[in-house]
Amino acid sequence: MAADSANGTNGHANGNGQSSPAPEGTIRLIVADSQAIFRVGVRKVFAMEDDVRMVAQAETLDEALMTVVKYPADVLLVESRLVPNPAEGVSMLLKAAPDMKVIVITESLEESQTVDYLRRGVKGIITPSIAPELLVRCVKKVAQGETWLDNQGVNWVIEAYRTQTAALFSPKPKNRLTEKELLIVSCVAQGMKNKDIAREIGTTEQVIKNYLRRVYDKLGVSDRLELALYCVHHRLLETAPKMPAGSEGPEQKADDIPDISTVTH
Repeated sequence: MAADSANGTNGHANGNGQSSPAPEGTIRLIVADSQAIFRVGVRKVFAMEDDVRMVAQAETLDEALMTVVKYPADVLLVESRLVPNPAEGVSMLLKAAPDMKVIVITESLEESQTVDYLRRGVKGIITPSIAPELLVRCVKKVAQGETWLDNQGVNWVIEAYRTQTAALFSPKPKNRLTEKELLIVSCVAQGMKNKDIAREIGTTEQVIKNYLRRVYDKLGVSDRLELALYCVHHRLLETAPKMPAGSEGPEQKADDIPDISTVTH
């Protein structure tokens, strides 16, 4: 989007390039993009909108992380190229500001990336060449709780859903989970948190996370909800080992299974 795609400038910016507090009911917008010309262009576009205020901007991920904490916003426009792993960057930003809605700006996108972004909480995906009027609509729709994707992105999401559904209701696999894994799955199905499972079994929370990731990979699921649905459909827990009341098993060493320190489920 060219910087001159909208006329005028944002008259609410202070000397530091940040905006004064937005009136109640106004959509507060932050733009994180490495290209100054894009940030200027976005500011000009939204200077024409009475119900959207660009409250801050950033040009690196570190700046963006500080900005979303310092300047509460409703929507964040973030360039995917700010970090080598854009999806991880999105997760970091949403952890810093959980209530903020994220729109990713990217030059190109593949099916796996689209699905991964959405699973991590992204609400919109656009290209830098988006028309100004579409950018305005996108921000307003996302601020209202809707998801913004192009037709290709929608098709990818539908296909991913179909694939997941087929995997959940495929024939039951045989001898895929160990007794320890079944025990942990049983605890998850009872609504126990990782730290509670670790305490009951006598191991660490990280080990439980590692086990769950391995279970997810074996069963073709991606989170606790899908795991629960899988268990119900395949009656996976009918043969799961039971944990005696008040008992704790021997401590499981963290190096007994691969270390996957980035697992968050």
